[in-house]
Amino acid sequence: MALSHNHASALFMMVSMAGFTVNDALVKLASTEVNMGQVMLVRGFFATLLIAALAWHQGALRKLRLLLHPMVLLRSFCELSSTIFFLLALVHLPIGNVSAILQALPLAVTMGAALFFAEPVGWRRWLSIGVGFVGVLIIVRPGVEGFSIYSLAVLACVFCAAVRDLSTRAVPKEVPTPLISAMTSLMVTAAGAALVFLSGGWRPISSPEVGLLAVAAGLLIVGYQFIIVAMRTGDISFIAPFRYTALLWAIFLGFLLFGDVPDLPMILGSAIIVASGLYMLYREQVVAKRLPIASSTSPGMAPEGL
Repeated sequence: MALSHNHASALFMMVSMAGFTVNDALVKLASTEVNMGQVMLVRGFFATLLIAALAWHQGALRKLRLLLHPMVLLRSFCELSSTIFFLLALVHLPIGNVSAILQALPLAVTMGAALFFAEPVGWRRWLSIGVGFVGVLIIVRPGVEGFSIYSLAVLACVFCAAVRDLSTRAVPKEVPTPLISAMTSLMVTAAGAALVFLSGGWRPISSPEVGLLAVAAGLLIVGYQFIIVAMRTGDISFIAPFRYTALLWAIFLGFLLFGDVPDLPMILGSAIIVASGLYMLYREQVVAKRLPIASSTSPGMAPEGL
């Protein structure tokens, strides 16, 4: 029995989320022996090669001058910042916790679109945004024994990624997406080289660790390519909820590879965030309106440089 376009797109979305999350897990494994700068440099090197090859194949490299547009530069800077904050948190926190907090990104983007672009957001969606951030606070648990300062790094990552997505709207349509991705990946790689220098120089890195980071870079490309296919072949309102499978992957890999067992606040907070996001998608269907920013960015949770 043949799959419908929507069901096939949902499968593509799940494959994409698996690619992103396994990438995160491999980076976390490598970071036990390799510092953050080397992780960004080595994985960024492989990712830049792959993305540049894709951009060249599509003819995007002929428009290099477009990279100097202020919104492209702002977007790339926010991408770089979100990557640094994300990796800082990933090294010190369970992967499930990091993934759960990142699920609040569509809520942050919708809030930013309403505040800075005057996009219509009704009181029900404002309520779902507020409830979703209550879920974030439950996971972060500020001021209590389980609080980690690195949770603030995840929140900073969400903020930077939201600004990235909001600035994407102002990027001229003639700027090819692969060109932007190549610019971002190159910036992350260069920042990794700078961080290696600032942290005392290059340390020996084994072949297995290089292999982990190369595979991680490949999985990033897989994730983005499957998101593109999913978005082009299915209805956003149908496929967007399947991005939450990233959280299931994160919990599973956290337990399998690192022995992380989710505690009650993490489970409760995650459930609240997911429920808020799903309700917001439902409200978009009810009012038959598309949010031009959130609808185009919500399926991809991870910042491109991650």
